[in-house]
Amino acid sequence: MASHGLTYEGCNFLRQRLVLSTLSGKRVKIKNIRSKDDEPGLRDFEASFIRLLDKVTNGSTIEINQTGTVLVYQPGLLYGGTVEHDCNPQRSVGYYLEALLMLGPFMKSPLKATLRGVTNDLTDPTVDLLKSTALPVMKKFGIDGEGFDIKVAKRGMAPGGGGEVVFTCPVRKTVRPVQLTDPGKIKRIRGVAYSVRVSPQMGNRIVESARGILNQFLPDIYIYTDHMKGANSGKSPGFGLTLVAETLNGCFLSAEMSSTPQGQGDPILPEDLGRNCAKLLLEEIYRGGCVDSSNQSLALLLMTLGQQDVSKVLLGPLSPYTIEFLRHIRDFFQIMFKIEVQKPLEDERKGGDKVLMTCVGVGYSNISKTLK
Repeated sequence: MASHGLTYEGCNFLRQRLVLSTLSGKRVKIKNIRSKDDEPGLRDFEASFIRLLDKVTNGSTIEINQTGTVLVYQPGLLYGGTVEHDCNPQRSVGYYLEALLMLGPFMKSPLKATLRGVTNDLTDPTVDLLKSTALPVMKKFGIDGEGFDIKVAKRGMAPGGGGEVVFTCPVRKTVRPVQLTDPGKIKRIRGVAYSVRVSPQMGNRIVESARGILNQFLPDIYIYTDHMKGANSGKSPGFGLTLVAETLNGCFLSAEMSSTPQGQGDPILPEDLGRNCAKLLLEEIYRGGCVDSSNQSLALLLMTLGQQDVSKVLLGPLSPYTIEFLRHIRDFFQIMFKIEVQKPLEDERKGGDKVLMTCVGVGYSNISKTLK
C-alpha cells in the first residue's frame, strides 16, 4: 500500500470507498471498473453519486479516464449547506441517502439536501426504512437535534421516479461512544403501507395480510396507510410496505418490500407482499441484535469515529456488505474490531447467533466545526 493513498479494483463497494476516503481524507484510486464488460466503466448512477459527493464537499478533485474504468478521488473538505440533487433513477434515493447519513454530521455547516428520484424500489433501502431505523441509530451516538429529519415530500416508484426527499442534519463536533449490548424484547410493531397511482384499497389489503401473521406474535401493531395523490405520487404506479419492530431498549429492527416495477417481471399481489414482508420482519427479529442488518455498517462507522473510548454493539449475523465494510475501515482508519460470537441458550428464545463487536474509536473530530 503506497503512502499516497489506497488503490482498489472493480466496481463493488464504490460508495463505501468514497465515503471512507472523504472522512479520512485519504486519496483513493479505483481501477478496472467493469473493464471486461460490453459497456465498460462507471454506470450513470455511480457518476451521479460522485457528483453528489462533489456538491457536499469543497475542493475535491475527481479524475476519470476516457473509458470510465479508472477513478481517482482526492477528497476535499466536507462543506454541507443547502444541496439539491437529481438522483439517477437506476437506483433509489436510499442509495445516495445512506452515504449522506454517514457524512452529514461532519459537515462545516448543517446539511439540507433535497434529493429527487425513485424513493421506493426493490434493491436499496427505501426512504421510509432509513427514516425509521437509521435516524434512531445515529441518535444513540449523540447525533440529534431539532433539525435532524428525513421528510418524504413526494413519492416516486421505480422505474419512473419523480419522488422528492428532504434530509436535514445538524453538525456535530464529536461522536460519543456507545454500549448497546442488550436489545431487550420486542414491544411494538409499526409500519407504513404506501401506494401511489393504484387504488387506495391496496394499502388496506397489504395491512390486513401482514397483520394476519404478526398478530400471532404480538398484539401492539399499528400499520399506517399512506396514499399519495396527484403531483406528489411520482410517475409510476406501485405499492409497498415497511415494517419496524421496536424493542424495550429502543432498538429498531426492520423489513420492507416493494411491488415489482411497472413492466418488469411478474406482478405481485398486495396480499402476498404483506405476508412476505411480515415473514421478513420475523426473520430479522430472529437475527436480532441492537441494529438491524441494513444499518450494521452505519453503526460500525460511528463506533470507529467515536471518542477514544470503548464502544460495544451487539449485532445479528454480519451481512457480506458489512464484512467488506470492516475491511475498508481497517484500510482507511487502521481500526480492528474485536468480534465475539454469542450463542443464545436453548430456552432463552433469543433467536440466532449474535456477534458482539468491540472497538476503540479513533477520536475523530469535525475539523471545520469551530469552537464557540
